Amino acid sequence: MAYVFDASKPISIGSDHAGFAYKSALIAWLTEKGFQVTDHGTYSLDSVDYPDFAHPTASAVEKGEAGFGILICGSANGVAITANKHQGIRAALCWQNDVAELARLHNNANIICIPARFVALPLAEQMIDLFMNTSFEGGRHAGRVNKISCN
Repeated sequence: MAYVFDASKPISIGSDHAGFAYKSALIAWLTEKGFQVTDHGTYSLDSVDYPDFAHPTASAVEKGEAGFGILICGSANGVAITANKHQGIRAALCWQNDVAELARLHNNANIICIPARFVALPLAEQMIDLFMNTSFEGGRHAGRVNKISCN
């Protein structure tokens, strides 16, 4: 499969305490596949505030320092809301393969947000694989995506 993001750039990843175990497993999985990963924390199971990790992950994607981003928390709502405060970010909360694929296909999402308390780790891996391998369809969706920014 050909990856649709810039694979020469690292993948930006972050989580809160609820997503820490998945983040650690996903970093190992991505590294095994030969990807560079920039870990923006958290680094333990201690309770933390998700915006402290969602903002640096989103900033790296927004600045072009990362090919795309992965955010994980219990529900994925908090990290998605936080990441979407960045003008250049289209963070998608994904809980099944079809949603992950459509997030790229129709919304040109550049961060996948995974709810660790509601999806199994193998499904998270499948969604990330789909996210990395699905191109933006463009066409009628391009005009819609261009209307997202507040600028």
